[in-house]
Amino acid sequence: MKNLKNNVLFLFYTVLLGAIVGAIIWVFLKVMNLGIEFLWDWVPSQINFPLYTLCVCTVGGLLVGLWKKKFGDYPEELGVVLGKVKKTGRYPYHNVFSILGAALLPLLFGASVGPEAGLTGVIAGLCTWVGDKLKRYKKEVEELTQIGMSATLGTIFRSPMFGFIEPIESEKDATLPKTSKIVLYFTAILSSFGVFILLNKLTKSKTGFDSLLFKGIPLEQYLFAVLLTVVGIAAGYIYFAFKKLTLSLRLKFNRFTISRAVAGGLLLGLSGTFLPLTMFSGEHQITQVCDTAAKIGAVWLLAIAVIKLLLTNICIDSGLKGGHFFPIIFCGVSIGCAVSLILGIDLVFCAAVVTTALVGHTLKKPFATVLLMMIVFPPTLIPVMLFAAAAAKFVPTPKFLLIKEKE
Repeated sequence: MKNLKNNVLFLFYTVLLGAIVGAIIWVFLKVMNLGIEFLWDWVPSQINFPLYTLCVCTVGGLLVGLWKKKFGDYPEELGVVLGKVKKTGRYPYHNVFSILGAALLPLLFGASVGPEAGLTGVIAGLCTWVGDKLKRYKKEVEELTQIGMSATLGTIFRSPMFGFIEPIESEKDATLPKTSKIVLYFTAILSSFGVFILLNKLTKSKTGFDSLLFKGIPLEQYLFAVLLTVVGIAAGYIYFAFKKLTLSLRLKFNRFTISRAVAGGLLLGLSGTFLPLTMFSGEHQITQVCDTAAKIGAVWLLAIAVIKLLLTNICIDSGLKGGHFFPIIFCGVSIGCAVSLILGIDLVFCAAVVTTALVGHTLKKPFATVLLMMIVFPPTLIPVMLFAAAAAKFVPTPKFLLIKEKE
């Protein structure tokens, strides 16, 4: 009876933890969207300020640099957070509020990054803190932290299954937890996701990617999936080349925290002044790109994607940190739209295969990649996306494009 009581109580804490995670994510994204709307819509409508984008981004870079100088180089990238949790079962929580500020500032000032990196760090720290406070479940601190991470990923990306699979799918194999743990994982994920959706409904808010419609193509056109996968993998090579470049520069100028952030803000502002679609995470611009692809043209779509791949790495390594998933998805869609215009075949089909191959090559987790892609593309494209994700995993990234960061 005592064990049963403990298990039921732990399940209750898991539900509560998931609900808190969902609420934190909703509040963070709500504040972010309100801030962006104020800074980029309301203020420009009230004043006519020359080179507004350039000035705001540069000032934003300065503020980010000052924040990091005082509180540390946060937020850490998603892979780093997941690695620390997997290795130690914990994540530091003494600086949760400074991580929140560091995660929010770049997003407000239009950095080409997503919110997942900062939020996962905050939630991981919160879960570790909760585990430490619940002395009865001291041994379950690691489990609580991992459960919280899964709930965070599932909610941020609006894909509960992605939140479950992504942290446990390794490059060599994938091992599922025990049945009892699976129940806890999904309890927290669904609780978090449910609270997030409920708050959106109550406030009539809208967040997330818009799903793209696929009307179908002739059977023989599916053969283009091979070419489109190659294009996506090539885009992955470009991403890694840019990552190597910006990381090398960061390691060289690592001690110049404020100067790096200002430089990153300046480059962001220059890019945004001439190509506004290269700014922000890209989450809300995907539908715009698909609807106006013919008007933008293949050349400009390719240029936007390549510049954004570079800009995302510039933002991350200059200090305007955040996640890379959202921008990469946008870049894949842009490249897919460009290829669609060139080949004259279905836009959504091209975007789905290219984006899956690009994300799959950077993530190297086929199942997680396809689950992530399902937030944008319809289930009817799952088979071809599985092909692209699997091919992208097994095609190696050339060693000369990779660089190991020194501790």
